[in-house]
Amino acid sequence: MQEDARFEDGGEAPLHLKALDAEDLQVLATLTQDAVFPASEMTWQPKERRFALLLNRFRWEDQPNAEKRRRPYERVQSVLAFDSVLSVQSQGVRRGDADTVLSLLSIDWTPGEDAEGFVELTLAGDGAIRLHVECLEATLKDVTRPYIAPSRAAPHHPD
Repeated sequence: MQEDARFEDGGEAPLHLKALDAEDLQVLATLTQDAVFPASEMTWQPKERRFALLLNRFRWEDQPNAEKRRRPYERVQSVLAFDSVLSVQSQGVRRGDADTVLSLLSIDWTPGEDAEGFVELTLAGDGAIRLHVECLEATLKDVTRPYIAPSRAAPHHPD
């Protein structure tokens, strides 16, 4: 009998995940919640139909280990990329401003005709980025070693 992978199984390895449906995207959304990034680290490549972000991601998958071992929480730089992107719209986002730091709250999928649809990245402070995609194809890849979270605290949201 084969068992499903457990969240804890990937605790020490860099992530490299792909999302091809809404359920997969929810996993990426959970792992990138509360990621922060400078507005200048967003890139839209229309010819390649690719939109990508370089995120400083809180390592949610490592949180139980950090608490168990009483060591600092970690963040890691990750690339969150979407392919087959037809267009990009944003609201409340000053693109290209290196001083503006954005915080990713959620990623949602709204299906359209056939395989196309919309990916919406909701940001803190009423910002949003909406991607019209031909099909859902997202990748999350850790690109640096983990580092101690500067705040030394896990993100939290008051009730």
